[in-house]
Parts: sequence; C-alpha cells; structure tokens
Amino acid sequence: MRAARLIKMVLLLQSRPSMTAGELARELEVSERTITRDAQALSEAGVPVYADRGRTGGYRLVGGYRTRLTGLARSEAEALFLSGVPGALREMGLEDASSAARLKVSAALLPSLKDASRTAAQRFHLDAPAWFAEPRTPELLPVIAEAVWDDRRITARYRRDEAEVKRELQPYGLVLKAGVWYVCARVTGPEPEQGPGPGPFRVYRVDRFTSAEAGSERFERDETFDLPGFWADQAERFARSILRATIVVRLTEAGARRLEHTVDPLSAQEALSEAGPPDAEGRVTLTLPVESYDVAYSQFLSLGPEAEVLEPAELRKRFSEAAARIAAYYRDPG
Repeated sequence: MRAARLIKMVLLLQSRPSMTAGELARELEVSERTITRDAQALSEAGVPVYADRGRTGGYRLVGGYRTRLTGLARSEAEALFLSGVPGALREMGLEDASSAARLKVSAALLPSLKDASRTAAQRFHLDAPAWFAEPRTPELLPVIAEAVWDDRRITARYRRDEAEVKRELQPYGLVLKAGVWYVCARVTGPEPEQGPGPGPFRVYRVDRFTSAEAGSERFERDETFDLPGFWADQAERFARSILRATIVVRLTEAGARRLEHTVDPLSAQEALSEAGPPDAEGRVTLTLPVESYDVAYSQFLSLGPEAEVLEPAELRKRFSEAAARIAAYYRDPG
C-alpha cells in the first residue's frame, strides 16, 4: 500500500542524514520515478522533504523533523514492548536506558495504543534461569556489555580449569543461556595456538572472568558475523564434544519414546533412526553416545525397566546390582 510506503520512506529519512533516489528505490522496491512522486506527495502533506540537486544529491528531512509513531498497528506496538528482556537489561546495566526508551515510545503512540505496554506485559513473560538454579549476575557483566555496545577491546583475566589466563578480546556479543551469561569474542592478544592477527571467535562464560578492563581503542567489527548462527553452531559442537563414551542399550516402546527426554535429544534421535527393527518383544537395540558411564548410569536409572544396558559389561553390572538392591527393598509388600 502507498500509505505504508510513505511512512517507511519518512522513517528511512529520519534514520539517515540523506538518501539518494536510487537508495530509496532499492529499500522500498519501487522505481526512482515513484520516489520522486512520493517525495512530492509528502511535501504537499506537510512533511519537509528536501531534494538536493546534483550528482551527489539526494533527499533529506529539514528542520529536525521527527514523525510520531502513528503508523504502528496494535500488534506491532505490543511486539515492540516484548522486544526487551527486563531481567537481562537490568543485569547489563541498561535498565534506565530501556525504561527511558519505552517511555518515549509510549508518549509517541496514538491514544488507542497507549495500553500496548501493559497488555503485552500481562500476556508474556520470559524467565530465563533454569529451574532450581539461583540466578547470579556476574560482577563484570556491565563492563563487558558496555564494551560490546561500543565495539571496544577488553583486557581480561579468565579462569580456565585450575589456571588463570590473560586474554585480549574483541567482544562481539552476549548470550544468556539458561540463566548463564556468555560472551562471544575474538582473541587478539598472544595465545600459544594462535598466529599473528585476530584469532577465531570463541565463547567465554562471563562469571569466570576475574577482571575485565575496556580500553579506549575500538575494533572494526566483522559485519558478516552472525551471532545467533554462531551460537547455534557452538552449542551443537559443545553438546557433541562432551559425548565421549558409547553404550549399547535395549529399549521398550515406552523407553524409546522417553529417550530424548533423558539424554541429548539430537543424539537420541540419530540413534533411534539408525536402530534396527524391534525384536519379538517389541524392543529396539541401539548404540548411543553418552557423556560418561557415570552420567549414563544416572540417566538410565530414570527409565527403570524400560531400558536394559547391554554394553559395556561394567555398566551393565552396576545396573544389575542396583536392580537387586531395589528388588530387595520392595520384596516385602510393606
């Protein structure tokens, strides 16, 4: 619709000092002739769109003109108030800025949309930490968050295993996963396995930093870096990397259904897809990667009689002994 295109054109011009007819045409997916007509229509409607003539000319808004957000539909306004995560913003030290921004947006909305922030908050809430875990805000999170926003290098000390290492980092982004903060950064300082120049992107737990200091020097951000894509790839690699042992297990139909809720879901799905047909008793035998035999022991105890560990022999022996003890407990009907 033309009205929507005109609103978007004004918002584009508000966000930049000026734009050529070609740039506007590409953004709005119309011809340059249509841009000329739209600019004329906006000018006639009282929007101060000015055209600079010449090869380097373009369109701009004059007089510091700002439009009110009257083009927002109710669903768009409510989605806008859902875009922030209050707890995360507070932990990063951005609560005041977020509150001020929301207040300004609320003041610019049409009267019929003034309740958008309240209706959104009443219907949706994000509680990021996992169950039975006390959320803790890392002391150095605000410092690192500010460096992320400003593209500033940081010099930090980080606990790794029993040692403490020093790192010079380009912090690209922060991720909140199950109540734990991580920073995705590029190593720039000396590191044993790194040659000259910026190293690969890595993930660090923010609560393991013992010190972090942002310098005055800004780094040039790699605009091709995709934070959500990078995190998804790293999360999958991490899940795979901790699966260092293998077991063979026979599952009933109920056990097969519950498997992906007991172990790593992706590994469970792959193992089930590669398993052979069920035996005469309807049970399937599959080979499954696990973190360790101790972890597998605790995981498969929860499946009870729906799972039978076949290999390795030492793990099967542990289940046999556990089953004997459990049977002894329940031999007396009480």
